[in-house]
Amino acid sequence: MSIPTPACPQCTLDETHVEGANHVCDTCGYEWPVDIADAAPAAEVIRDANGVVLADGDTVVMIKDLKVKGSSTTLKVGTKIKNIRLRDGDHAVEAGGYMLKAEFLRKA
Repeated sequence: MSIPTPACPQCTLDETHVEGANHVCDTCGYEWPVDIADAAPAAEVIRDANGVVLADGDTVVMIKDLKVKGSSTTLKVGTKIKNIRLRDGDHAVEAGGYMLKAEFLRKA
């Protein structure tokens, strides 16, 4: 991922690049520090069905029966799942050997 470079605050031209911890204007040579907000994107917050923020190690409860794809197993309503791990993507919660969507869980 590349850091978007803003216009130079001194000469207002868009010809800038990042060099180390500074933005550098290619035209006038002015340097200014890279803001932390520019450098690091905000971490995605994963919320359960009730809007409560989930974290690694939380215990959650199923709010809907879910059939496991490729198996005859069904995860039942009320099943308590301990020590979850959060991942990126559509199925953001890893529990046991299952990848689950947070919209079918509530924090216990």
